[in-house]
Amino acid sequence: MELNVKDILTRVTRYNLIRNGRMIYIDVHKKIQGNLAGDYIAVPNLVNIIAESGHQGVGSTESDALSDCLKKIKGLNLEDLFPKVVSKNKTPEPDKES
Repeated sequence: MELNVKDILTRVTRYNLIRNGRMIYIDVHKKIQGNLAGDYIAVPNLVNIIAESGHQGVGSTESDALSDCLKKIKGLNLEDLFPKVVSKNKTPEPDKES
C-alpha cells in the first residue's frame, strides 16, 4: 500500500444505537496500518463528532471492542458522550448579585 509512515488506515463496521428515541453510530475500526489503542476500536459518533476517549471501546476482536464500548456507555445519556462545545459568539452571563 502507498501510505505515509504515520498514516492510520482502518476498515470500519458501523452499528446504530437507538436510546430514548435518539440514534448515534458506533463505528468499529479494524487497524490495517498505524498506531491505535488496540487492534479494534469502537467509537460512538454523530458522523463528524466523536465521543470522548473514555467512552470508546478497545479489544482484540470487533466483538470485544464493541462490548467494551457498550459497557462504558451503559446508563449514560447519549448527549453525555460527546465533548461540550461553547459557541465563540456566545458570551457567558455575568453572575447575578443578590
